[in-house]
Amino acid sequence: MGHPLGLELLTVLGLGPVEHVTLAADLGCKAVSMGLAQLPERFNPHGYPAWSLREDAGLRRELKAVLADQGISISIAEGLGVSPDLDAADRAADMDLFADLGALRVNAVDMGTERDRALDQLAVLAGMAEERGMEFSIEFCPIFTIRSLPEALDAVRHIGEGKATVLIDSMHFFRSGGTVRQIAELDPALIGHVQLSDAPRKAEGDYMTEAMSGRMIPGQGELPMREFVEALPRGQVLGLEVPLMAAAQSGRPAREYVGEIVKRTRELLV
Repeated sequence: MGHPLGLELLTVLGLGPVEHVTLAADLGCKAVSMGLAQLPERFNPHGYPAWSLREDAGLRRELKAVLADQGISISIAEGLGVSPDLDAADRAADMDLFADLGALRVNAVDMGTERDRALDQLAVLAGMAEERGMEFSIEFCPIFTIRSLPEALDAVRHIGEGKATVLIDSMHFFRSGGTVRQIAELDPALIGHVQLSDAPRKAEGDYMTEAMSGRMIPGQGELPMREFVEALPRGQVLGLEVPLMAAAQSGRPAREYVGEIVKRTRELLV
């Protein structure tokens, strides 16, 4: 396959960070995405205990130890987007925590911010990440201010050469009109991270609901997964973002359904 796999935060649906890393290692994955606190209750169908890396120094120490022991990296730090009512500079403490945990990259989305403000705030976040030795990527989504790959590349140019990359989420990419040819022609240095999931070609119902809970295992939907991956730079980490809410709500153990996601993805991409 030529691409190491990672397990994204949404895929494990509320699992604690230490257990998340251990599961990734057990399944042969090389990376995880990480937030600083458990997602809202609706994304914790297993009822896992609440956790917070902001408030629990002992949990941070335990996480750092298991990351080192298992050889797993935090490929992206999540939850540091820009919004109309929060200044990017207020993210400094969270940036410090992620840097201490060894996160490789900060990923940011804009949550409906007016475009000029979004670009300026993303530039502030990029500078803060650089100061702490982390890379910075911008994620685009058809329903946010930065809606497509071309618009994300405009944001990268606004921030400055070498200071930002794009995160390409396969669902958002194809739903925003992206093509495999665009990926093949893109400078590999501009691709910071890739998130992989499948979906129907056209949206079904509320877009955000589908994105958060209705994604499909690669190969089960209508997106050209094999061609997409083949167009990526060799060795690019593929973060699996497939929150199988129905499986979790049925009582199926996380290890079982996450293992299925990893197994089927590997089979598709061999």
